[in-house]
Amino acid sequence: MIHASTETLKNALEGILCTTADGVEVLDAERLRNELLDDLIYTAIFGPDDETRSAARWLIRRSGAALGVYAASIQGLYEAMGRGEVSGFTVPAINIRTLTYDTASAILRAAGNLQAGPVLFEIARSEIDYTCQRPEEFAAAVIAAAIKVGYEGPLFLQGDHFQVNAGRYAKDPDREVQAVKDLIWEAIEAGFYNIDVDTSTLVDLTQPTVREQQRLNYTLAAELATMIRDLEPPGVTISVGGEIGEVGGKNSTVEELAAFMAGFREAMEKDGEKRAGISKISIQTGTTHGGVPLPDGTVAQVKLDFATLEELSREARERYGLAGAVQHGASTLPDEAFDRFPACGTAEVHLATGFQNIIYDNPDFPPDLRERIYDSLRIACAAERKEKDTDEQFLYKTRKKGFGPFKQELWHLPLATRRALGAALEKQFVFLFEKLQIADAWKRVRRYVSPVDVPLRPPAALRNENKLS
Repeated sequence: MIHASTETLKNALEGILCTTADGVEVLDAERLRNELLDDLIYTAIFGPDDETRSAARWLIRRSGAALGVYAASIQGLYEAMGRGEVSGFTVPAINIRTLTYDTASAILRAAGNLQAGPVLFEIARSEIDYTCQRPEEFAAAVIAAAIKVGYEGPLFLQGDHFQVNAGRYAKDPDREVQAVKDLIWEAIEAGFYNIDVDTSTLVDLTQPTVREQQRLNYTLAAELATMIRDLEPPGVTISVGGEIGEVGGKNSTVEELAAFMAGFREAMEKDGEKRAGISKISIQTGTTHGGVPLPDGTVAQVKLDFATLEELSREARERYGLAGAVQHGASTLPDEAFDRFPACGTAEVHLATGFQNIIYDNPDFPPDLRERIYDSLRIACAAERKEKDTDEQFLYKTRKKGFGPFKQELWHLPLATRRALGAALEKQFVFLFEKLQIADAWKRVRRYVSPVDVPLRPPAALRNENKLS
């Protein structure tokens, strides 16, 4: 049920939640999970106006804090990895493009059953647009999922590929950089304390030296990182990631890493004030986002360069104190590839399209809805179709863009369908967590993550009230 106004929302809280000077007191956690929460998150996403949606999101975030669920930075753990104190696993960063509440619940169920962790919940700049999920909405859905499954502890929300678009930068550099800065500000306000800055699109391989090739990349990365340091809440050191090679481009090298790190560190310290730098580095090793679809719609096998990944991870740790290298575009790799990531010291692996495929291709996904989404894409994305694309190739590459326009219909899938999709996702998460060696790791690494309850000002509709019930 959707709440039509803040007044009806307040009335629904009787005996379950009330406000306090610091936020929200949970009066009945069981009723919160079983009676209120589904309506609260639905209102947070589809409420009739900004005021009602903001009130629902605030209530979810503060209820989470009251129950021991808090947005957190993974910085402390990554620093420990850089010092060699912790090793043997790879942190999965999972992009959630649709059914965020259900998908995050499946992730947390899988993690809970395995005592696995940590896991990063992320969304990229491009995904925010085509999935119609702003950071505050995404954060509310993940926190609501944590409350639903009874999880307690840190949630690592990550801005993935907060990327400077090369084409837009060429036309108006100031405007494009400001757009990324605005998004960073918005994300931090929403509790994203892990942000991957991506200016690797501006690497210029026509320049005569590697330092010159990386100059614009490291200069802008430092500018954005400095802004992040200025905005981070007291007690929180946001984990910032850099990138030296655009996914889908040429494979990265140790020389490129050295050029980027030297320039980045100089840029961060040029005003005499030493700030925390990056905690990890994204590289290119042969993958592409989503994989390469063949004419029949299947995905071509990727030849990932694990030797480069291992070499750069080792160099990042031993020379620069970073957690290691980050691998993007990995979710469509063959199953036997995943246990190689911890074996070669990969700090973090980003996973997205494989989960999208599980949803679209699941036998429980309604065929009529899938066809309506595909029909809409044939029209809306017609300009993206290459001359030699088969229909299967075209749809595989564009069907991620169906999630935004059909978001409300997807949330309205029958409960039995959502449960079936959640079960299929959970099975895959269990497989990946075991392969990436994070099963049974959570207790060992959690001591490096300190809880910080960042104050969250209530929206206007909920101010000046001692109680909501």
